[in-house]
Amino acid sequence: MSAADATILLVDDHSVVREGYRSVLQKQPGLRVVAEAADGAEAYRLFKSEAPDLVIMDLSMPGIGGIEAVRRIRQWDKAARILVFTMHENAGFAVQAIRAGARGYVTKTSPPETLVRAVMDVLAGKIAISPDIDHELALSRESSAADVLTPREFEVLRLLLAENTTEEIAETLHVSPKTVANLHSLIKDKLGVGSDIELVRLALRQGLLTQADLGEARSLRPDNA
Repeated sequence: MSAADATILLVDDHSVVREGYRSVLQKQPGLRVVAEAADGAEAYRLFKSEAPDLVIMDLSMPGIGGIEAVRRIRQWDKAARILVFTMHENAGFAVQAIRAGARGYVTKTSPPETLVRAVMDVLAGKIAISPDIDHELALSRESSAADVLTPREFEVLRLLLAENTTEEIAETLHVSPKTVANLHSLIKDKLGVGSDIELVRLALRQGLLTQADLGEARSLRPDNA
Protein backbone atom coordinates (compact mmCIF):
# COMPACT_ATOMS: atom_id res chain seq x y z
CA MET A 1 0.00 0.00 0.00
CA SER A 2 1.21 3.49 -0.82
CA ALA A 3 1.49 6.20 1.81
CA ALA A 4 -0.66 8.28 -0.54
CA ASP A 5 -3.60 5.85 -0.42
CA ALA A 6 -6.96 7.38 0.50
CA THR A 7 -7.96 6.03 3.92
CA ILE A 8 -11.49 4.79 4.61
CA LEU A 9 -13.59 4.14 7.72
CA LEU A 10 -16.35 1.55 7.12
CA VAL A 11 -19.46 1.79 9.30
CA ASP A 12 -22.08 -0.99 9.27
CA ASP A 13 -23.53 -3.13 12.05
CA HIS A 14 -23.14 -6.32 10.01
CA SER A 15 -19.58 -7.66 9.87
CA VAL A 16 -20.33 -9.72 6.75
CA VAL A 17 -21.42 -6.58 4.91
CA ARG A 18 -18.28 -4.73 6.00
CA GLU A 19 -16.14 -7.66 4.85
CA GLY A 20 -17.85 -7.65 1.46
CA TYR A 21 -17.36 -4.04 0.56
CA ARG A 22 -13.91 -3.91 2.19
CA SER A 23 -12.93 -6.56 -0.36
CA VAL A 24 -14.45 -4.54 -3.21
CA LEU A 25 -12.76 -1.30 -2.17
CA GLN A 26 -9.30 -2.69 -1.48
CA LYS A 27 -9.14 -4.14 -4.98
CA GLN A 28 -9.08 -0.54 -6.20
CA PRO A 29 -5.64 1.09 -6.47
CA GLY A 30 -5.23 3.95 -4.03
CA LEU A 31 -7.89 2.91 -1.49
CA ARG A 32 -7.18 1.52 1.98
CA VAL A 33 -9.65 0.60 4.72
CA VAL A 34 -8.03 1.63 8.02
CA ALA A 35 -10.88 1.12 10.51
CA GLU A 36 -14.35 -0.37 10.90
CA ALA A 37 -17.25 0.49 13.21
CA ALA A 38 -20.49 -1.33 14.04
CA ASP A 39 -22.51 1.67 15.23
CA GLY A 40 -22.67 5.44 15.04
CA ALA A 41 -21.04 6.15 18.40
CA GLU A 42 -18.05 3.94 17.53
CA ALA A 43 -17.84 5.62 14.12
CA TYR A 44 -17.61 9.04 15.77
CA ARG A 45 -14.84 7.87 18.13
CA LEU A 46 -12.86 6.23 15.33
CA PHE A 47 -13.21 9.24 13.07
CA LYS A 48 -11.62 11.43 15.74
CA SER A 49 -8.77 8.99 16.36
CA GLU A 50 -8.07 7.81 12.79
CA ALA A 51 -8.93 10.95 10.76
CA PRO A 52 -9.83 8.96 7.60
CA ASP A 53 -10.14 10.62 4.21
CA LEU A 54 -13.61 9.10 3.74
CA VAL A 55 -16.34 7.55 5.89
CA ILE A 56 -18.73 5.03 4.32
CA MET A 57 -21.78 5.06 6.59
CA ASP A 58 -24.79 2.78 6.97
CA LEU A 59 -28.00 4.38 8.31
CA SER A 60 -29.86 1.73 10.33
CA MET A 61 -27.69 0.68 13.28
CA PRO A 62 -28.11 0.11 17.03
CA GLY A 63 -27.99 3.26 19.16
CA ILE A 64 -27.50 6.47 17.21
CA GLY A 65 -28.26 5.99 13.54
CA GLY A 66 -26.18 6.97 10.57
CA ILE A 67 -27.78 10.37 10.04
CA GLU A 68 -27.03 11.44 13.62
CA ALA A 69 -23.49 10.06 13.27
CA VAL A 70 -23.02 12.08 10.07
CA ARG A 71 -24.23 15.20 11.88
CA ARG A 72 -21.82 14.67 14.80
CA ILE A 73 -18.84 13.96 12.57
CA ARG A 74 -19.51 17.05 10.46
CA GLN A 75 -19.83 19.13 13.63
CA TRP A 76 -16.40 17.85 14.67
CA ASP A 77 -14.84 18.32 11.23
CA LYS A 78 -16.60 20.53 8.69
CA ALA A 79 -14.39 19.10 5.92
CA ALA A 80 -15.29 15.45 6.64
CA ARG A 81 -16.21 13.44 3.54
CA ILE A 82 -19.02 10.98 4.23
CA LEU A 83 -20.73 8.63 1.78
CA VAL A 84 -23.94 6.94 2.94
CA PHE A 85 -24.28 3.31 1.80
CA THR A 86 -27.65 1.93 2.85
CA MET A 87 -30.59 -0.33 2.11
CA HIS A 88 -32.99 2.66 2.32
CA GLU A 89 -34.23 3.53 -1.16
CA ASN A 90 -36.56 6.26 0.13
CA ALA A 91 -35.78 9.78 -1.07
CA GLY A 92 -36.57 11.13 2.39
CA PHE A 93 -33.56 9.38 3.91
CA ALA A 94 -31.32 10.76 1.16
CA VAL A 95 -32.58 14.30 1.80
CA GLN A 96 -31.86 13.97 5.52
CA ALA A 97 -28.43 12.43 4.99
CA ILE A 98 -27.33 15.22 2.64
CA ARG A 99 -28.82 17.83 4.98
CA ALA A 100 -26.81 16.34 7.87
CA GLY A 101 -23.63 16.71 5.84
CA ALA A 102 -23.16 13.55 3.76
CA ARG A 103 -21.52 14.10 0.37
CA GLY A 104 -23.08 11.06 -1.26
CA TYR A 105 -25.84 8.47 -1.02
CA VAL A 106 -25.68 4.99 -2.58
CA THR A 107 -28.12 2.13 -2.06
CA LYS A 108 -26.93 -1.40 -1.32
CA THR A 109 -28.85 -2.68 -4.34
CA SER A 110 -26.46 -0.73 -6.57
CA PRO A 111 -23.75 -2.67 -8.44
CA PRO A 112 -20.22 -2.55 -6.95
CA GLU A 113 -18.98 -0.22 -9.67
CA THR A 114 -21.56 2.38 -8.58
CA LEU A 115 -20.17 2.31 -5.04
CA VAL A 116 -16.58 2.59 -6.29
CA ARG A 117 -17.47 5.48 -8.60
CA ALA A 118 -19.25 7.27 -5.73
CA VAL A 119 -16.22 6.78 -3.47
CA MET A 120 -13.94 8.34 -6.07
CA ASP A 121 -16.34 11.22 -6.68
CA VAL A 122 -16.70 12.06 -2.98
CA LEU A 123 -12.93 11.86 -2.49
CA ALA A 124 -12.62 14.32 -5.38
CA GLY A 125 -14.99 16.74 -3.63
CA LYS A 126 -18.07 15.95 -5.71
CA ILE A 127 -21.61 14.97 -4.67
CA ALA A 128 -22.46 11.36 -5.55
CA ILE A 129 -26.02 9.97 -5.71
CA SER A 130 -26.79 6.49 -7.04
CA PRO A 131 -29.10 6.51 -10.11
CA ASP A 132 -32.04 4.84 -8.31
CA ILE A 133 -32.11 7.49 -5.58
CA ASP A 134 -31.53 10.29 -8.11
CA HIS A 135 -34.67 9.04 -9.87
CA GLU A 136 -36.62 8.91 -6.58
CA LEU A 137 -35.58 12.46 -5.73
CA ALA A 138 -36.74 13.66 -9.14
CA LEU A 139 -40.12 11.94 -8.75
CA SER A 140 -40.68 13.02 -5.16
CA ARG A 141 -43.25 15.80 -5.04
CA GLU A 142 -45.18 15.11 -1.83
CA SER A 143 -44.03 17.10 1.21
CA SER A 144 -42.53 14.53 3.56
CA ALA A 145 -41.09 14.32 7.04
CA ALA A 146 -37.65 14.77 5.51
CA ASP A 147 -38.64 18.17 4.14
CA VAL A 148 -39.71 19.69 7.46
CA LEU A 149 -37.57 18.01 10.13
CA THR A 150 -33.98 18.82 11.09
CA PRO A 151 -31.47 15.92 11.18
CA ARG A 152 -31.73 15.82 15.01
CA GLU A 153 -35.56 15.73 14.85
CA PHE A 154 -35.40 13.03 12.18
CA GLU A 155 -33.13 10.93 14.42
CA VAL A 156 -35.56 11.30 17.34
CA LEU A 157 -38.37 10.25 14.99
CA ARG A 158 -36.38 7.18 13.92
CA LEU A 159 -35.78 6.17 17.54
CA LEU A 160 -39.44 6.77 18.45
CA LEU A 161 -40.56 4.58 15.54
CA ALA A 162 -38.19 1.87 16.80
CA GLU A 163 -40.22 1.99 20.05
CA ASN A 164 -37.49 3.47 22.23
CA THR A 165 -38.72 5.20 25.39
CA THR A 166 -38.08 8.86 26.12
CA GLU A 167 -35.42 7.86 28.65
CA GLU A 168 -33.70 5.49 26.19
CA ILE A 169 -33.61 8.18 23.49
CA ALA A 170 -32.23 10.71 25.97
CA GLU A 171 -29.44 8.31 26.95
CA THR A 172 -28.60 7.49 23.32
CA LEU A 173 -28.44 11.14 22.22
CA HIS A 174 -26.88 12.43 25.47
CA VAL A 175 -29.69 14.91 26.11
CA SER A 176 -32.27 15.28 28.88
CA PRO A 177 -35.62 13.42 28.82
CA LYS A 178 -37.28 16.86 28.81
CA THR A 179 -35.45 17.75 25.59
CA VAL A 180 -36.63 14.50 23.99
CA ALA A 181 -40.21 15.15 25.12
CA ASN A 182 -40.07 18.66 23.66
CA LEU A 183 -38.69 17.34 20.36
CA HIS A 184 -41.37 14.62 20.31
CA SER A 185 -44.06 17.28 20.63
CA LEU A 186 -42.40 19.52 18.03
CA ILE A 187 -42.15 16.63 15.55
CA LYS A 188 -45.88 15.92 15.85
CA ASP A 189 -46.67 19.62 15.44
CA LYS A 190 -44.47 19.93 12.34
CA LEU A 191 -45.97 16.81 10.76
CA GLY A 192 -49.53 17.76 11.67
CA VAL A 193 -50.33 14.64 13.69
CA GLY A 194 -51.93 14.48 17.11
CA SER A 195 -50.82 11.08 18.37
CA ASP A 196 -48.08 8.48 18.09
CA ILE A 197 -50.47 6.18 16.22
CA GLU A 198 -50.90 8.87 13.56
CA LEU A 199 -47.12 9.31 13.55
CA VAL A 200 -46.63 5.60 12.78
CA ARG A 201 -49.27 5.73 10.04
CA LEU A 202 -47.57 8.73 8.43
CA ALA A 203 -44.18 6.98 8.57
CA LEU A 204 -45.66 3.86 6.96
CA ARG A 205 -47.35 5.92 4.25
CA GLN A 206 -44.15 7.82 3.41
CA GLY A 207 -41.97 4.70 3.39
CA LEU A 208 -39.93 5.75 6.44
CA LEU A 209 -41.13 2.64 8.25
CA THR A 210 -42.32 -0.81 7.15
CA GLN A 211 -44.46 -3.43 8.86
CA ALA A 212 -41.28 -5.53 9.11
CA ASP A 213 -39.59 -2.67 10.98
CA LEU A 214 -42.48 -2.61 13.45
CA GLY A 215 -42.19 -6.34 14.04
CA GLU A 216 -38.42 -6.14 14.52
CA ALA A 217 -38.73 -3.24 16.97
CA ARG A 218 -41.26 -5.14 19.08
CA SER A 219 -39.13 -8.29 19.10
CA LEU A 220 -36.21 -6.30 20.51
CA ARG A 221 -38.15 -4.89 23.46
CA PRO A 222 -37.04 -6.35 26.86
CA ASP A 223 -40.46 -7.83 27.63
CA ASN A 224 -40.22 -9.90 24.43
CA ALA A 225 -36.69 -11.13 25.05
